[in-house]
Amino acid sequence: MENNEMGTKEKELYIKEILENKKGIDVTAVDLSEATSVADSFVIASGTSVPHVKALCDEVEEKMSEKGIDPLRVEGYRSASWVLVDYGDVVVHIFTPEARAFYNLDKLWA
Repeated sequence: MENNEMGTKEKELYIKEILENKKGIDVTAVDLSEATSVADSFVIASGTSVPHVKALCDEVEEKMSEKGIDPLRVEGYRSASWVLVDYGDVVVHIFTPEARAFYNLDKLWA
């Protein structure tokens, strides 16, 4: 876990709130703590378009940075059909609707 004051569940709830406030679609969290060592939680959301996906990603990064929490890595931003923002214990996945339906992470990890 990163060196900060925010716990996993608190991060998850805060990221969900950020995404919902920015009009993210079908924002959900998947508890992975018993399933894998990859992360404790996935937060999954859709944007309406590539620009919306990028705006959601930018908002999460900005708001988390204000709390002193920077991502370990960000992947997929350039194409932005699926952007992954890795906060270690919480990994954020932001999709276009088509990519979300194709990869179906919600069901894969549920």
